[in-house]
Amino acid sequence: MQGFNKYYPPEYDDEKHKSLNSFRGKHALGDRARKIDQGILITRFELPFNIWCGTCDAHIGMGVRYNSEKKKIGMYYSTPIFSFRCKCHLCSGWFEIQTDPQNTRYVVVSGARKKEEDWDPEENGGYAVHDTEGKAEPVDPLAALEKTTDAETNLTKVPAPRIEQLQAASDRYNADPYSHSLRVRKRFREEKKIEKEKDKVDQGIKERYGLPADLKLIRPDEQSETEAKDEWKKGRRGLDLKRRRLAMDAPIVIPTAKSGSASSTGGSSALSALRLRILANSARRVQPLVGPLHTDSKLSGVVTRRKPVP
Repeated sequence: MQGFNKYYPPEYDDEKHKSLNSFRGKHALGDRARKIDQGILITRFELPFNIWCGTCDAHIGMGVRYNSEKKKIGMYYSTPIFSFRCKCHLCSGWFEIQTDPQNTRYVVVSGARKKEEDWDPEENGGYAVHDTEGKAEPVDPLAALEKTTDAETNLTKVPAPRIEQLQAASDRYNADPYSHSLRVRKRFREEKKIEKEKDKVDQGIKERYGLPADLKLIRPDEQSETEAKDEWKKGRRGLDLKRRRLAMDAPIVIPTAKSGSASSTGGSSALSALRLRILANSARRVQPLVGPLHTDSKLSGVVTRRKPVP
């Protein structure tokens, strides 16, 4: 098992040496920093692409790792440019690869050549990767409209309902129950106060007119007024119908002329005028009935109506 404690010799002075590395004259990175005075750090570098060695002309595949000498050689704005110098494992020849922050890639500088396997968009009808000012091509209006409609439909059916559900869930989970309870209790107190005042007024009306205590009075609101008007119209309609039925069933009495009265001409004319008035009044009160009038032989001067023919 590796020990975690460090040995400090008797001649070690903390104020003078500060650390064991400075006391022993070594760097914290060990052998990797043997050329640190030249600005070179030994790092593990992996080939980003396939290359051919310039010394032995051998193919080296992408992903092969080397102990390279890493060195900062410049700056691209605020991004440093590093150089990686590696030794070929087949012929001990050196090759150098640098970073290219401007084009976000690696570049072979010397000692090897890169195997070109990159897809060139310009050769296939596209634009360069870093060409932001490409030529505008004519847009198919039908395709653009279809794409816009599909996007709007998808936005309406999928993301919008989901966002509303998440918002509702967030409001429900993050709501303050105390504030909700406070608001509900306040509204309940106000409604209770109004109800008590209305009950007090109703009780005064009952005591004034001697009404039963359990009688429920109608409150003067729009709904109660509408219900009362409808109930009154319904009762009025039933009363009118009842009166019509009584008028239809009631007999009409026509007085007959006596032999010892006025002249026959004057009596017959007066009787005819009275009969017409009675018939006109009955026609206004009741609906016309089917069937002729007939006079009962036993009752003199009493005219009855025949019942309607079904």
